[in-house]
Amino acid sequence: MPTVQTVRGPVDVEDLGQTLMHEHVFVVSTEHLDNYGKGAWWDEEERVADAVTKLNALTAKGVRTIVDPTVWGLGRYLPRIQRVAEQVPGLHIVVATGIYAFEELPHQYEYRGPALSPDLPDPMVDDFVRDLTDGIADTGVKAAFLKCVVEEKGLTPGVERIARAVARTHVRTGAPITVHTNAAARSGLIALDLFAKEGVDLTKVVVGHAGDSNDLDYLMRLADTGATLGMDRFGLDLYNPTPQRVATIAALCQRGYADRMVLSHDTACFMDYFGGAWEETRRAMAPNWRYDHIHDDVLAALLDSGVTDDQIEQMLVFNPKRYFS
Repeated sequence: MPTVQTVRGPVDVEDLGQTLMHEHVFVVSTEHLDNYGKGAWWDEEERVADAVTKLNALTAKGVRTIVDPTVWGLGRYLPRIQRVAEQVPGLHIVVATGIYAFEELPHQYEYRGPALSPDLPDPMVDDFVRDLTDGIADTGVKAAFLKCVVEEKGLTPGVERIARAVARTHVRTGAPITVHTNAAARSGLIALDLFAKEGVDLTKVVVGHAGDSNDLDYLMRLADTGATLGMDRFGLDLYNPTPQRVATIAALCQRGYADRMVLSHDTACFMDYFGGAWEETRRAMAPNWRYDHIHDDVLAALLDSGVTDDQIEQMLVFNPKRYFS
């Protein structure tokens, strides 16, 4: 039986159950928090307790697993996630390795490896492999997948180097990939082309934020490579309102693509993008951008649009299981 690594250790893929494939627990920059948050807008115990409450409520909806692509650049800090996971026994949390950068490499990699000579190996690959095979820092928690970004500006030198390091780590380890993309710029095609040239198994790639697009031709071009479409920003109506997201998924299901889509919100228990005003800003900006929107609202809308129960199970259960198998 194949297993997948979670914050509490390996579990059989058969035990993943209903899975939201792109959710964060915390998006909190360590430097931001340490320099400006403590004593102002951050209380560690309050934030952990709030996350435990929200995630336990999610398990009550039937969700068994969340896949958290919080990596360097988004504030990955595993000890805090471990504390939360211990108090939410009904939920598996799957974490990632990689780098979240829209244009430039972190300076800590910029002046090493290929930057000095094209013949030198990239130290990012060794770091990512270590996270996957030995564990992240001294936590004992192993990452289960890789994350990178190809945004509106495409393959800048920094983005390209990160994407190639992710691809080469996949080839070395078999770990699947999630790539953040910009639907308006159709950057998913650029990402998949690079991955294919690097020898990536595209059936092990989720094209993140594909669901921001309603361009069926673009989405089918992505899916026809074998990649999975991340229909993963439900509730972020600023990018694409829920009725249009639902209609697009229904249309793709009618065309036979239910086996190449996964569902999620891309939300979090707390993000520091707004200082301490996360909940107030979220409610004002995107009131449905919460963990329970899919189960409370979207699934019924999909059924009303002609999507079948089997297709919903395909997107919530079988496709995530296949991705991690």
